[in-house]
Amino acid sequence: MQRIHSVADLHAALAGARSSVLVPTMGNLHEGHLQLVRHAGSLGAPVVASVFVNRLQFGVGEDFDRYPRTLDDDATALAGAGCDILFAPDERELYPHPQQILIQPPPEADQLCGAHRAGHFAGVLTVVNKLFNLVQPAAAVFGEKDFQQLWLIRSMVAQLAMPVRVVGHPTARADDGLALSSRNRYLSAAERTEAPQLYQALCRVRDRACGGHWDPQALAAGAERELEARGWRVDYVALRDAVSLREPDARTRDWVVLAAARLGDTRLIDNLMFRRL
Repeated sequence: MQRIHSVADLHAALAGARSSVLVPTMGNLHEGHLQLVRHAGSLGAPVVASVFVNRLQFGVGEDFDRYPRTLDDDATALAGAGCDILFAPDERELYPHPQQILIQPPPEADQLCGAHRAGHFAGVLTVVNKLFNLVQPAAAVFGEKDFQQLWLIRSMVAQLAMPVRVVGHPTARADDGLALSSRNRYLSAAERTEAPQLYQALCRVRDRACGGHWDPQALAAGAERELEARGWRVDYVALRDAVSLREPDARTRDWVVLAAARLGDTRLIDNLMFRRL
């Protein structure tokens, strides 16, 4: 595996490659990331994994400065997963000039996580757009845990006619159901024991919806109350049409229930897709 830090070296490494597959990450990799890399390897070669903690997507008071940076460990894990190129630029390399031009997200970015993290998705879409321009991959693989993010990236690619196939990969989970996340390491031992309850709450919403209780607001409110009773601070629980990200109605078949909530100082997100017949 080549470990590359400059745009010039990236272009040299990709010269002559007919296609590549990109896996963008912020590093501090876990098994979920490695599953994305292994899946990317089944789609084409070379596989390029980027590691870059993107300041633009962090808000004031968020964890940009303390976000774990574990590049040497990440490189070892990526090599074992079949990555061909690790692109790990520093901030000056990726943003050589003040980044005054940002991708403007659509209105769907202002709900759910966007309602609680102002400017977050503009930062996400901007860095993904830049990575697409630099790598020019035929495909890019993203985890489905960040459902709203994946939806917005797909929308950007479609509306800007980008020649990139965006591939979603199912959320990787621990044995107890907790979605794997780099931020899980912030959890105390007691919080880690409690953390799977977020996924369990989503499962109960799915079961109730499929059992005939289809009022989205009532289902979401019930899940919020259950989590708050256990000591969580809930940003939101919401049901959406998984295709349009709009409020579901009686015609919706493909549903997704999404949630973001805090245990102590750690903000966790999760979602669960299901079909309601």
